[in-house]
Amino acid sequence: MAQPDAHGAATTAGGVPDHTQVRGYLLTLLERIIAAVEKLDGGTFRRDRWTREEGGGGESCVLAEGSVFEKACIGFSHIHGQGLPVSASSHRADMAGAPFEAMGVSLIMHPRNPYAPTAHANVRFLIARPANKDPIWWFGGGFDLTPFYPFAEDVLHWHRTAQAACAPFGAEVYPRYKEWCDRYFFLKHRNETRGVGGLFYDDLSEGGFDRNFAFMRSVGDHFLPAYMPVVEARKDTPYAARERDFQLYRRGRYVEFNLVYDRGTLFGLQSQGRTESILMSMPPLARWEYEWHPQPGSPEADLYDNYLRPRAYLTEL
Repeated sequence: MAQPDAHGAATTAGGVPDHTQVRGYLLTLLERIIAAVEKLDGGTFRRDRWTREEGGGGESCVLAEGSVFEKACIGFSHIHGQGLPVSASSHRADMAGAPFEAMGVSLIMHPRNPYAPTAHANVRFLIARPANKDPIWWFGGGFDLTPFYPFAEDVLHWHRTAQAACAPFGAEVYPRYKEWCDRYFFLKHRNETRGVGGLFYDDLSEGGFDRNFAFMRSVGDHFLPAYMPVVEARKDTPYAARERDFQLYRRGRYVEFNLVYDRGTLFGLQSQGRTESILMSMPPLARWEYEWHPQPGSPEADLYDNYLRPRAYLTEL
């Protein structure tokens, strides 16, 4: 039986926050985002429920070849197992191999129009139960924006909304998680950021369950207000083969990051999750060119010259 703790949060008999309220929020968030994307696009998500042999499962939802989104995917997972994967415990030796339970919602949107940016969001909760120790829990997540042809007003809107998500939790929160996002979504082998950033946080438990659960909800709730107005503004912008080719080339960076650095992808593969669900975030089309560089002064060069590096957008634009 769950009991309220001193802060009003429901906890189990072992003192671990009751994750059923987290699961309930995640499922509600899943439905809200699906409804918003289907309304804008006019298409319908294919929804596949899946189970995992070791324990748990989830639902993978994919909209393909829509009028606005060439591919939009959003997934919910709630899994458990006897050994925490290395991707989640390499920085915490006391949790290596511990039984765990993890749940989250993750999404990536790939619009068809090159002037509409790709976007990613993820919110998650994990509990590890090391032998002879108290359970350890934390939240993680964030969202980031990857434009191909950036517009200053879109980038400002994105970061102002990210700042608003953090504002109730202290003035220092947005700068901290914005900087963490710049560090995390960085392709070291390219010496460039994946896009214009946003928010990223992980291993968040300090301050108690209520505060951190509220922060996770705020991040999740601010994704649609941050992203949908940008897509609506750019989805009908005229474009030609040049812009399409550049979009596909830059999508290659997305593939490189997800397969080389992304902790979520590594966690899914290492925990023997459903491969199709783990890799559904990949763009439907991408391309690579040998020794390609944008022409100086071109719209493509604007991305490289002004956006693929950490910047304090709220004060610099």
